[in-house]
Formats: sequence, structure tokens, C-alpha cells
Amino acid sequence: MYAQMVDTGVARVRSADELEGEEAGFQRGIDALEKVEATDWMPEAYRKTMIRQISQHAHSEIVGMLPEGNWITRAPSLKRKVTLLAKVQDEAGHGLYLYCAAETLDVSRDTLLEALHSGAAKYSSIFNYPTLTWADIGVIGWLVDGAAIINQIPLCRCSYGPYARAMVRICKEESFHQRQGFDIMLTLCQGSPAQKAMAQDALNRWWWPTVMMFGPPDAESVHSAQSMAWRIKLQSNDALRQKFIDQTVPQAALLGLTIPDPALTLDPETGHYRIGPVDWAEFYRVIKGDGPCNRERLAARVAAWEDGAWVREAAAAHAEKQAARRKECAA
Repeated sequence: MYAQMVDTGVARVRSADELEGEEAGFQRGIDALEKVEATDWMPEAYRKTMIRQISQHAHSEIVGMLPEGNWITRAPSLKRKVTLLAKVQDEAGHGLYLYCAAETLDVSRDTLLEALHSGAAKYSSIFNYPTLTWADIGVIGWLVDGAAIINQIPLCRCSYGPYARAMVRICKEESFHQRQGFDIMLTLCQGSPAQKAMAQDALNRWWWPTVMMFGPPDAESVHSAQSMAWRIKLQSNDALRQKFIDQTVPQAALLGLTIPDPALTLDPETGHYRIGPVDWAEFYRVIKGDGPCNRERLAARVAAWEDGAWVREAAAAHAEKQAARRKECAA
């Protein structure tokens, strides 16, 4: 998931009998599948949770441009360069849609970005891993965007209207990204032994971080219950992770690649694939800022913000000039 471990600020889910007044009416609307709009009354905890989730998702899209952007000039053909450039541009657009959705909750974009640059706000753990070879770009599209699609399609039906509507377009574009990544992997796997080995190496390095994308097990996900009660989340971490695994294992077999999990087995009774133990200590370490690229990613974002200050200042000056002209004409 591009938003992980979102704090709801609520210790436990209260029953309908414990809710009163506007809060009780709000929950009835949620239960009736009504959309919450920016002008509607909402509990402060719901508003803050939506800000945390949408902004973390937006930050993930923006930071997610970095590992792929490094490969635009090194892509192996003009076609691959153009396609990757289009994908990175899409991700910038996704961040824009999401920051706009967050702003409907009465928070400024500058405030959200300040939280990211200071380290107070988080982004998805998956973007703190390096892209060492061209095959990594294929794996990001195939696995990371594939996992994102599984998580984000339900968000098109989440309770907050501006977020749900933004997700419709984002999911359509993520589907293109997933197909692009799979095509890169298929080309490598049908190429030379060295190319296929490169594809296998990338899968080996990215498999477990992608499995962790969905967040910790349900038993350890203390805020999931409230997010599901508010219909911010529609499926649990474990259910989404299982869907991803069941979808991806046959795809790896089609490519002729081996999932790097010796404990991987197919349960004949349920039809689901069972995986070995996940190193959740690594997940929490990366989330806390100690991943392979945490410092590099954050430094790159801060540098881009500082280097772009003149653009923002010029745009603001132009807007003021245009406003003054309109005022003169109206007079």
C-alpha cells in the first residue's frame, strides 16, 4: 500500500450505541455507503486520518518518481525512454491529484510538504530500496504497481468522495504501469541467459519488500479496524496481501522466474498460496528511516524543493500581476 500504518488517533472502535449526535449520523451515512464530501460535517479524527492517508499516498507518488527517474536516460531504447518518461510524468500527476484531494480537508500543500521534508510525514517503505539494474524498473512496474492496483482499486469506493474520485483515474494509469513493467520482464526473460539472470536477481531483491507494502499483519495493525469502520479501508492488510500473492505467483511461473521463498506452497484446500515468514523487523526499520535509501530520497526531495523556489516565486508574482490587471479592468 502507498499509505501504511495510518494513525487514526482512535484507541478502539466504538459501537453504534456509544455514538451520539452528529457522530452517530455520520456513521449511519458511512454504513449506508454514502460519500463524505468536503463540506459535510465529519469527526475531527476522521478528518485527520484522511489527511494522513491521502498525504502519505501523495508523498509516495512523488518520492516514487526518484528511483525510476534515474533510469530515463539509461533505458535501453528510445521506446523504453519515452515510455518510462510517460510513467514518471503520470506519477507526478497522481501526486497532484492527491495533494488537491487533501487540500479539501482544510490543510495547505505547503504544510504537507513541510511535514515530508522534515521527516514528520512518511511515504511507502517500498521507495527506500535502490534500482540497481534496468530489470529493477521492470519489477517495480510488475510487482510494486501490481500491488498498488490491488490495494487502490477498493479505494475508488472509499468513503471520502474527493479521494475516491481521484483514485479512479490513478488506478487506470497504474494498470498501464503494471503492463509496462511486465513487458520489460517478459522481454528480459526471453532474452539472453544474462538478461534472465538479471530479471531473477531483481525479483529476489524486490519480492519481500513488495509483500511488506500491504502493511503489518492484521493482528498487529492497530488502526485498521477504525479505518475499516469508516470505510477508508475496505479490505484488511492480510486479505490484500493474499490476493497479490495468488495473482503474482502464476505470473512469475509464466516468466520462468522463481519466487525467492523456499516455503512457498499451494494449499490444495483453499487454493491460496502460503508464504514463509516475513521479516517484519526490516519493515519497521525502513519505516523508521533506516532503509537503504531513506536519507538519499529525502535529501533529493528537499533539494528539489529548494532549487524550485524561484519557480514558485515567479508563479506567485505572475498571479499577483494578473490579479492586479483584472482589478484595473474591472474599475
